[in-house]
Amino acid sequence: MKLAHLTWKDVDVLARDIVVVIPTGSLEQHGPHLPLMTDTLLATAVAEAAEARLVEEVLLTPTLWLGASGHHLKFSGTLSAGFDVYMGAIRDIVESLLPHGFRKFFLVNGHGGNAEPNGVAMRQLKARYPNSQFGHANYYTFAEKAVSDRLVGPAKTMRHACEAEASMVMYLRPDLVRTEKLRDDGLQPVPAVLGMVHHFDEISEEGSLGYATLATPEKGKAILDAAVDGLVANLRALAQGYVFEGE
Repeated sequence: MKLAHLTWKDVDVLARDIVVVIPTGSLEQHGPHLPLMTDTLLATAVAEAAEARLVEEVLLTPTLWLGASGHHLKFSGTLSAGFDVYMGAIRDIVESLLPHGFRKFFLVNGHGGNAEPNGVAMRQLKARYPNSQFGHANYYTFAEKAVSDRLVGPAKTMRHACEAEASMVMYLRPDLVRTEKLRDDGLQPVPAVLGMVHHFDEISEEGSLGYATLATPEKGKAILDAAVDGLVANLRALAQGYVFEGE
């Protein structure tokens, strides 16, 4: 069920073990070829497709579109929330529903910059409300094999405005893709170094990372289908309940 489409009376009678799904995205630059809303568009599409298959088990909130995008602010049009504001918004959504008896919450994320703040927010909430359940995942985590199997460029993982993201937007909203501006982009440190934090103007020429010139809508559909299948299985397990087993 979609929270935004219900009345308060409708919500009042819902089963309290329903899973509240909160998509998180961004409004940030995605190179010269993809729209600012790319992460929000993709996270919303995956979450809505999962909700359509789990109507009685999922309560889907509107997507939190203002993400933690400070590392993209050098590029015009990017909007960003500070980390405290962003995590506060997540906590406020959850803490608006907890007093009404909802106790299962899952964030479906579409923006890499949100991943760490999402995890911190969920840990903070778990510390405050230990009897409730909190989880989070990037939608593309559920599609890692599909991404690796289908990408033909040197990069076999999701990056930014890349072969995978451009393919998905081509499939969902081809009218928003500037096909004449598709480009390959991304700089590598020499010598190689791991674990560093950089802004996107330091590691790309025009804001993207990857091989967008290789994108096709067929790849996009396959990646999205895999993401939805994985998310549905995950949410169904949370809705129906799981246990820990071991020695």
